[in-house]
Amino acid sequence: MNFPRTAEQPMQIVTVIQGDFVVSADPHVILSTVLGSCVAVCLFDPFARVGGMNHFLLASSTGSQSNDLRYGVNAMELLINRVLHAGGDRASLQAKVFGGARMTAHAAAIGRNNADFALDFLHREGIACVSQSLGGDQARRVQFTPTTGAARQLQILGSEPVIETVQPPVPATSDITLF
Repeated sequence: MNFPRTAEQPMQIVTVIQGDFVVSADPHVILSTVLGSCVAVCLFDPFARVGGMNHFLLASSTGSQSNDLRYGVNAMELLINRVLHAGGDRASLQAKVFGGARMTAHAAAIGRNNADFALDFLHREGIACVSQSLGGDQARRVQFTPTTGAARQLQILGSEPVIETVQPPVPATSDITLF
């Protein structure tokens, strides 16, 4: 997929949103996403110079998955097939995996399950995972150049909670005394 750009903007940053994927063979495209417990798999063929990124929310569904890209199995199948369709060779595919953080205590297993799923899927498909940054408790911004496989991440620090001290109201003094 090629994206329009102007002479003033030689690099085009394309945002990959939750439940989506993008594939490109354009050397001027950078794919970008922000992850918490979600996982992004950055898949590329370094020889064909084509690649893509997905962003899935959950490893699997409890019901019918249909073609819902929020679920890992669908997101992975579509990403792989689209990279191959764009000229990638299955034997040359490499992956970099990001995300899977523990963002809240009540959803502790979601990030870990997503990360485990992605790594297991790649292993079963015979696709080398050459780099990974998984887990932790911070969100990440990931940028990926699909034609070279170059990736970088920025961990997003949570803001410190604002603690306000509320003083009880001081009763007004009066020169009238009530009995």
